[in-house]
Amino acid sequence: MSDLNRQKIVDSVPQKGFFGHPKGLFTLFFTEFWERFSYYGMRAILVFYMYYEVSKGGLGLEESTALAIMSIYGALVYMSGIIGGWMADRLFGTSRAVFYGGILIMLGHIALAIPGSLSMFFISMVLIVLGTGLLKPNVSSVVGEMYSETDDRRDAGFSIFYMGINLGAFISPLIVGELMDVSFHLGFGVAAVGMFLGLVMFVVTKKKNLGLAGTTVANPLSPSEKKKFFTITGISTIILAIVLYITIQNGMLTIDRFIAIIGILGILIPTLYFTVMYRSKKTTEVERSRLIAYIPLFIASVMFWAIQEQGSTILANYADKRTQLSFAGFEISPAWFQSLNPLFIIILAPVFAWMWVKLGKRQPTIPQKFSLALLFAGLSFLVILLPAYLGGTDTLVNPLWLVLSYFIVVLGELLLSPVGLSATTKLAPKAFSAQTMSLWFLSSAAAQAINAQIVRFYKPETEMMYFGVIGGASIVLSIILFLLAPKIQGFMKGIR
Repeated sequence: MSDLNRQKIVDSVPQKGFFGHPKGLFTLFFTEFWERFSYYGMRAILVFYMYYEVSKGGLGLEESTALAIMSIYGALVYMSGIIGGWMADRLFGTSRAVFYGGILIMLGHIALAIPGSLSMFFISMVLIVLGTGLLKPNVSSVVGEMYSETDDRRDAGFSIFYMGINLGAFISPLIVGELMDVSFHLGFGVAAVGMFLGLVMFVVTKKKNLGLAGTTVANPLSPSEKKKFFTITGISTIILAIVLYITIQNGMLTIDRFIAIIGILGILIPTLYFTVMYRSKKTTEVERSRLIAYIPLFIASVMFWAIQEQGSTILANYADKRTQLSFAGFEISPAWFQSLNPLFIIILAPVFAWMWVKLGKRQPTIPQKFSLALLFAGLSFLVILLPAYLGGTDTLVNPLWLVLSYFIVVLGELLLSPVGLSATTKLAPKAFSAQTMSLWFLSSAAAQAINAQIVRFYKPETEMMYFGVIGGASIVLSIILFLLAPKIQGFMKGIR
């Protein structure tokens, strides 16, 4: 997109109207608020729905299988973002991608809200994965299009937008978790209503507030390319459907094998990304050096997210089975613990932003911040093994232990997540800037693909070893990364 086109888009957006920001930020703030409301509301109760007995309204899957499916689902959501970004850039633009994605997500939640079979559950997962892949990366791109590159409000605008994400993520588990005891399907229905409200907000206000933002197709396919794309896609879909039908009917493709395939892809895809970028003739020597520096950061990110993302799997199960849910005279829903992460981010994000400004050039380097993030992640798992060490695995645990674990890992998240996004934009080769951002999100996909394999080892009798080994591994990796930080910094060639 040329600078002229960028400025034309900026000029089309009313620049004053939402806390001194472009009016379109109001549209995108509430669209993302409701989308995250629906996503995190569904996610807060999904693992319980999978392993609760049929008599309690669940699907009756084995706990280990439910935990693995939950991890695979998270991995696929991040992988699908690559497809969603490509389709927006080449086919229909980011605004339409957001709308189409919202429709698919809503249909997925409606499918979950209808009492049905395991087949209906998997259909809903496909819809939500594809929908989130279309909506999630592209709504952020529309935010960026509303500001000129020299607009000092840009970072603050993204901060306000990020607050919308966390507000939706904070509120929904509290509501849906309360409904879970009445009916899982009622909870999923509320998630569907949330996405519907987000779509209504987007459609009603986008013309007036967004102008041309999101309407431009950055690198459109030619008519012949488009015809070829739809032909190949149609044939591939038919072949894939036939292969899936045959392999499932013959028992060749089981849930366990599917989990294994996604686990392999979670590692293989980012490896191919690194290889292609490093070997490309468009990548300069300095950029190759920076890519080498990015590899240990990527590995650290995978380790961190492998622990953080278990908040919706292992720790959710821990909240349900191992935690005392009567506290200070109140009955606590196990889904409510899913609100802790966004709550702590809302409270602590401004503190961290202030701290980095205050420290200035005295703040830790990027590799040092990543190493500290791994330290906190490891400590969050070591903390949660203490109740079993002190009182055994056959007694219910004070919920404050779980609160403390979530709090500690959020300290690590604020050291790694925003820093990682910033580092990715700085270290990316110019010819692969967008792909490198996709690579950053693939670290979470890889982490959850790995989780799908390791969550199966979690049982009451292995609880202490599970948390101890993973938490200890994170701390060891933290120390190694801290010691290598000066060397990694050298490979960054001036980036700090």
